Amino acid sequence: MKQHRLAAAIALVGLVLAGCDKQAANVELKTPAQKASYGIGLNMGKSLAQEGMDDLDSKAVAQGIEDAIGKKKQKLTDEELTEAFSFLQKRSEERMTKLSDETLKAGKKFLEDNAKRQGVITTKSGLQYEVVKKADGPQPKATDVVTVHYEGKLTDGTVFDSSIQRGSPIDLPVNGVIPGWVEALQLMHVGEKIKLYIPSELAYGAQSPSPTIPANSVLVFDLELLGIKDQNQAGGDQAQPQN
Repeated sequence: MKQHRLAAAIALVGLVLAGCDKQAANVELKTPAQKASYGIGLNMGKSLAQEGMDDLDSKAVAQGIEDAIGKKKQKLTDEELTEAFSFLQKRSEERMTKLSDETLKAGKKFLEDNAKRQGVITTKSGLQYEVVKKADGPQPKATDVVTVHYEGKLTDGTVFDSSIQRGSPIDLPVNGVIPGWVEALQLMHVGEKIKLYIPSELAYGAQSPSPTIPANSVLVFDLELLGIKDQNQAGGDQAQPQN
């Protein structure tokens, strides 16, 4: 968790709630503004819970907002607040480090077991794949733009992105995606479908690109190469996989 992230989040909660009717014991969720305000708070609460902040006291948060709005004397000194924020930040960092280590260990075990399955091919880089549907079409080069259909999952089956579910294939530059895809696309023939197992070091490594993809995750893709774009027509806007 970045420094001051928790403090900034709580400050934003205060900003959102400052416009609410303080006389209402039960918040009304009728107008678009009220619904949006609730959504902001809800999403923020989920984000803080993901950071390991699920023991925050909502009453204490509300008291802090009330004291600030009412310009009352704060009940804790700045030093006490800094100490509390530092404690929570350190705890969150320790939790995320532990989670990353566990994900890395589990990913290595998954790949070790997966490599033993019949039909799974492991390349020199550690990339694993199995051919689901073979084809004899042309193979793309690193400089090509290709059209693909795909569905990305974690090793537990959680789907984090899918052009298949959206019903719309995408165009992308072969050399403009994660290393595992760059290698895999150049191994494929147009018309082929493969199951792709990407080690974390060929995906996002120790980074977490989104809340749905933890750091050090092995990524699993169903990938279909639909075509190679004509270079004279490949200069337009191209969709990118969403994570």
